[in-house]
Amino acid sequence: MQKLVVRCFSISVDGFGAGPEQSLENPLGIGGRDVHSWFFPTRTFQQMFGESKGETGVDYDFAARGFENIGANILGRNMFGPIRGPWPNDEWKGWWGPNPPYHSPVFVLTHHARQSIPMEGGNTFHFVTDGIESALKQAFAAANGKDVRLGGGVSLVRQYLNKGLIDELHVAISPTILGSGERLFEGVDLVALGYKITEHVTTKNATHIVLTK
Repeated sequence: MQKLVVRCFSISVDGFGAGPEQSLENPLGIGGRDVHSWFFPTRTFQQMFGESKGETGVDYDFAARGFENIGANILGRNMFGPIRGPWPNDEWKGWWGPNPPYHSPVFVLTHHARQSIPMEGGNTFHFVTDGIESALKQAFAAANGKDVRLGGGVSLVRQYLNKGLIDELHVAISPTILGSGERLFEGVDLVALGYKITEHVTTKNATHIVLTK
């Protein structure tokens, strides 16, 4: 059965998945890059940029699992880019260059319609204006039986959580404090929603927790 999964979602010790004052120059907000520091040394991350080296071990295992059996992705508009309001033109095509790391159809939630963008590596960005459940339905159909990965940002993950639509959530808690920004579990009652901790592993770089329904 297909699942909606969140994997390798990094947060700070005080629960923030992004820092304050996000911008084109600082897309993760002030200090936001630090919450992903466990991921950058892994072989998975290095291979995304054509490198053959990189660390293995527990952090690598979780990073590699993040891409297993994924047939489509869902992103919030802030994850796709810094532009707000109506699209001024078709120039912006994401943060990642001509060959984004998803290698599958990607469904971007937005209030403003835009034509789909085919790119290299099997990537096509589709823009969904009629809500999170419509995006999920389209993503499941495009995934051809595989799972759908919800990439964020924080607000979008909360929306899917509060609807009880996420089947599996992997959170990597990095040993850093942001102080402000966007809290992942703000206003979310995980117990009432039926989530339980099914994995809990700590490394020197992060504490990995997997929640499932």
